[in-house]
Amino acid sequence: MGKKKENDSSDPYGEPAKHDPTFNGPLKNRGCTDVICCIFFMVFIGGYLVVGVLAWLYGDPRQVIYPRNSTGVFCGIGPNEKPYVFYFDILKCATGTNIMAAALKTLNGLQCPTTQVKVPLPLSQPWEKLPIKPFQKQDVFSDKYCSPAIDLQTTKLTVDQILSKELCARFYIPSTPGEPAKHDPTFNGPLKNRGCTDVICCIFFMVFIGGYLVVGVLACFRHGPAETQTEPCLRPVLCCFIFRGKPYVFYFDILKCATGTNIMAAALNGLQCPTTQVCVNTCPNSYWIVPLSGYFPGANPRDVFSDKYCSPAIDLQTTKLTVDQILSKELCARFYIPSTPVFNRCIPKIADLPGIPSNFTLPGTATANETASSIISATGDLFMGFNAKALGVKIFEDFAKSWYWILIGLLIAMLASLLFLLLLRFVAGVMVWVLIVGVIGVIGYGIWHCYWEYSNYKANNASISAIGFTSDVSVLLRVQETWLAFLIILAVLEVVLLLSLIFLRKRILIAIALIKEASKAIGHIMCSLLYPLVTFVLLVICVAYWGITALYLATSGVPLYRVMALNHSLPNCASINGTEPCDPLSFNASSSPCESARCMFLKYNEEGLFQQNLFNLQIYNVLGFLWCMNFVLALGQCTMAGAFASYYWAFSKPGDLPYFPVASSFLRTLRYHVGSLAFGSLILTIVQFIRIILEYLDHKFKAAQNPCTRFIMCCLKCCFWCLEKFIKFLNRNAYIMIAVYGKNFCTSAKNAFCLLMRNIVRVVVLDKVTDLLLLFGKLMVVGGVGVLAFFFFSGRIEMPGETFSASSLNYYWVPIITVVVGSYMIAKGFFSVYSMCVDTLFLCFLEDLERNDGSPEKPYYMPKSLMKILSKKNKQPKQNKK
Repeated sequence: MGKKKENDSSDPYGEPAKHDPTFNGPLKNRGCTDVICCIFFMVFIGGYLVVGVLAWLYGDPRQVIYPRNSTGVFCGIGPNEKPYVFYFDILKCATGTNIMAAALKTLNGLQCPTTQVKVPLPLSQPWEKLPIKPFQKQDVFSDKYCSPAIDLQTTKLTVDQILSKELCARFYIPSTPGEPAKHDPTFNGPLKNRGCTDVICCIFFMVFIGGYLVVGVLACFRHGPAETQTEPCLRPVLCCFIFRGKPYVFYFDILKCATGTNIMAAALNGLQCPTTQVCVNTCPNSYWIVPLSGYFPGANPRDVFSDKYCSPAIDLQTTKLTVDQILSKELCARFYIPSTPVFNRCIPKIADLPGIPSNFTLPGTATANETASSIISATGDLFMGFNAKALGVKIFEDFAKSWYWILIGLLIAMLASLLFLLLLRFVAGVMVWVLIVGVIGVIGYGIWHCYWEYSNYKANNASISAIGFTSDVSVLLRVQETWLAFLIILAVLEVVLLLSLIFLRKRILIAIALIKEASKAIGHIMCSLLYPLVTFVLLVICVAYWGITALYLATSGVPLYRVMALNHSLPNCASINGTEPCDPLSFNASSSPCESARCMFLKYNEEGLFQQNLFNLQIYNVLGFLWCMNFVLALGQCTMAGAFASYYWAFSKPGDLPYFPVASSFLRTLRYHVGSLAFGSLILTIVQFIRIILEYLDHKFKAAQNPCTRFIMCCLKCCFWCLEKFIKFLNRNAYIMIAVYGKNFCTSAKNAFCLLMRNIVRVVVLDKVTDLLLLFGKLMVVGGVGVLAFFFFSGRIEMPGETFSASSLNYYWVPIITVVVGSYMIAKGFFSVYSMCVDTLFLCFLEDLERNDGSPEKPYYMPKSLMKILSKKNKQPKQNKK
């Protein structure tokens, strides 16, 4: 074949690059490329800027946020604040029957061909024009639902002419979002004359709790958790209960516990070790094996063995058995090694095995190293418990040395939380604005940092196209596109926050005023800060009952015993496989053809009606735990809501505040609304239980899932997480309405939801401002106390004398973590009261706006600070001139 020509271009991918001696990197001598496209791009960008300028000059974003009436005036803007549009004839909006509506829908769909006016509130009662004759126009129509172009007091038009010109509405019907509250002259706070609500759910809850108690009693009477900590020895007794001074189980031959080398141990599936076990007061701490002299004829067993490591069935002082016979019957231990108690079992110390004596060899092993390997194999994973046990002991010692200083740290956290809540009364406004400016500043710094990183990586030509697709996050952080994306996201977030701050500044002022008022309310109802202790105690009871019941259910059942051969090499012992039942109290080893036969514990009985339904009872236990936990939290929320609502609806604060508001609210809730709280907590419990089931299924089928099922499972978990958050939000506000008005759960939830939807912008602003403030408070309390604990327990702050020494602690982080976690729980408890106070005052504030108008007959109950922000005031009653 001939040589391929150099200029042959038959390669479909083009001619390969050739050597250029002048090339040493990116060319400096070059010309402009694609000039036409560059000009087109510049022209396009210029037009793009012109479009933005025209949009800025002629556009009005208020058209998206606020509706217009038929005269083009925006609703919700102006001194009168009429935020809602009312359609005179809603039937004309149907495009299927109205030609004009269809034409408007074809154009933009933003208008309905009927007169529209601004109204302050949604419609509450239905009304229709009656065919009356010579009545005055003002007796038929309402100025509220008439066009501003007509004055009912002076118009000469008849009713028919007004309707034909569509100057007033012919009818109206109740409109969403719900019926606004009306003024009630007898209402001055949480109602005292109320009845029981959701009685059926209350009865069901009581029956369920009764069944929950029955499950716990049945579990306790079917053996208990001591069986998980202390195994039976040779009799059906527990070391910790019968042998009070001998709490530890000692294994005569630990090598028989190895399931890989012992047939009997493998048959028992590791449920029991087929060797004699006795209860001892202490575990051995030295190496010992039967000496050679013990095998000599005439050797006395009492000189060879110790009663401590022998079965109670043998008396070394009077026995006539030889040493060999005692060992073959496994009545005494052949050897023991240094051991440590782990869950009341004497387990060999893995740390001491490298120092095993060279002459310490067991039957079946040739050297001491083989003996050590056999012991490690026999104990298996139980050795892992040694380090955990040692760690636990050291941690316990640290708690014993520093517990009073931990309590002092928690006391400081409590005082700091209380001080922070009280100071919010004076500095809430300044703190909120500082936090808002701080958040904007942090995001601004993030924008600058992202731009700096982007510029550096762009200068170095670090692009994602050079590395391709990768799942390594550290690599993605070293390319310019990642930082450009961060830059865009932060910039958009910054713009949104600035625009929100500009347009929602009045709502922020309302939120600040409510936060200040919440501090005043807590200052007047100081006992509310103690109620979290009641909730904490009730939650501890729920958790303890659930844990104890679960443990007792897991360990319920009668112990089963089987005949086992301790030495299969003896005559007639090979046929014993551990399946023959026996009674350890009546079993006689001498009657068995196998000399090493023993009646030993196998497992707990899983037969019978009770044992077969253990899984169902555990599910019942979980449901009871979730329901009780949610009920306790609901009880606390409703109690706090009733106390703080009584503060808001006191016209002269705090003079009209009732005595013992927290106690009276607590008793009122228990007397009338257990059913409603049980109903709301049951709904939340069902959703939480479904989430637990999804997590269980995801864990079980994770290995067998394909991408599609994983996606579906992820979507389900996300949806139910969102549903749980929504139900918690709805329940919380429903409990406030229950505490104030005493209605059932469904009615209260509906009223609360509609009230919030009618004021959705205020809800969002208040919620986010409160969350930001409380987060800052938690960080201050927990961070401050945590830093103080670090400097103290690490020895950087020394106490005079020998009061406390940080060097005496094994792990100084133990008390620090305890103080930090405890401080967080304390701060969360205090701030939960504050959060509930803000939410309660907010709902009462919204009710106050709808119920009252500031007239002498309908005065506002809100504080003067809120009235000043809203430009409202209570009008003084007119006095008759003398």
